[in-house]
Amino acid sequence: MTRCLHRTLDCGVEFAAEVLPDRRTVALELRVLSGLADEPPHQLGLAHLVEETIDKGTQRRDGRALSDAFDALGAQRASWTGRECIGFTCVCLPPQLQPVLELFAEMLRTPTFPDEACRVAVELAAQDLKSLEDDPQELADKLLTRQAYGPWLGRHALGEASTLANIGAADIRKHWSTYFEAGRMQVAMAGPVDAERVMDSLERLFEGFGGSSPAGRALYPVEFNPVHTHQHKELEQEQIGFCFPGVARTDPQFPVQQVLLAILSDGMSSRLFTEVREKLGLAYSVSAWHENPRGAGMIHLHASTTPERCDRTYATLLREVDRLGEDVTEAERLRAVNAIVARTETRGDITRAHGAELANDLFHFGRPVPLEEKLEAVRRVTIADLKRYLAEHPRDRLCVVTLGPKQLDPAGRQ
Repeated sequence: MTRCLHRTLDCGVEFAAEVLPDRRTVALELRVLSGLADEPPHQLGLAHLVEETIDKGTQRRDGRALSDAFDALGAQRASWTGRECIGFTCVCLPPQLQPVLELFAEMLRTPTFPDEACRVAVELAAQDLKSLEDDPQELADKLLTRQAYGPWLGRHALGEASTLANIGAADIRKHWSTYFEAGRMQVAMAGPVDAERVMDSLERLFEGFGGSSPAGRALYPVEFNPVHTHQHKELEQEQIGFCFPGVARTDPQFPVQQVLLAILSDGMSSRLFTEVREKLGLAYSVSAWHENPRGAGMIHLHASTTPERCDRTYATLLREVDRLGEDVTEAERLRAVNAIVARTETRGDITRAHGAELANDLFHFGRPVPLEEKLEAVRRVTIADLKRYLAEHPRDRLCVVTLGPKQLDPAGRQ
């Protein structure tokens, strides 16, 4: 028997818990609602540097002691920087939850950002950024994201070489003090938790931590730019990436978009794998997916091919998307629905997945959404729904990036 609880605490923290009494671990995901989009334009990469250095020392312990304290509790933690938030995740045993929360509060409220740790973090970010030159697919994605999402949501976590050079320890501390506060925090938890006790702990631990009024919930605009660009690079391969506007997670058509993408790119029976790779042998890697900033959505397609096959691969990708509106079958629809349901149910066996899904619900919907409600919406998708979606979201406005030795033939662009 599970139950969900959702409440905004007096301290400002938005809290949700899915109580799973029979689980043996607790999964925690904490998000601070400030990410890449809040960086000053001349200091891109700053949010990532805050995330990288926030655990390098507190007013009570140095970085090693803080890490040892988490390890002593058996806490498995990670962090990440997104377009609109910075996230911290953790899995621990139920008896260790209270001390884990105390360590997170110490880390988030009293970081010291040592000068040397900040200097090293900037250097490592610059090295990671430079290493993208050796990862053509990641580099192509960086170029496409910047072009498709605009100046706020199109930023890369590592920033740019010129902007990293503008960042020092004082800038990292200032960014933390500006954006880290209880009113920007969302905490999601799943497992055998005493939700009332956890809420009492969060109230105590984050009372007086900056502003308590809800903040960081405003939508950032997606400034979609439907242009074709080519980045010349001497490679043996050619990277093709393009995207076009889809729908937000909160849109009633989002389940239709999920099924559509599953038909295109979920498994070895999907259309892209079957047609582009297996039948025509055009690309050794091909995929489709969606990305969803809050309140928006984008459908992406990517293929890694050879320069000689670049034009034909691009044309085939477009044809396969268009063809869905003409000859999608009931067998394909059913396979896609079953794949989504099975993957979701399987992930549901993992406590960490429950915590992540709950955190996504808070971020996009502002409330927990029952899993069965989402799955039932997927099951209800019909072929008529798929065709209607494709008619209402044509791919006549494409943002395209190619990376490699060959530019797309202008005659083949659409």
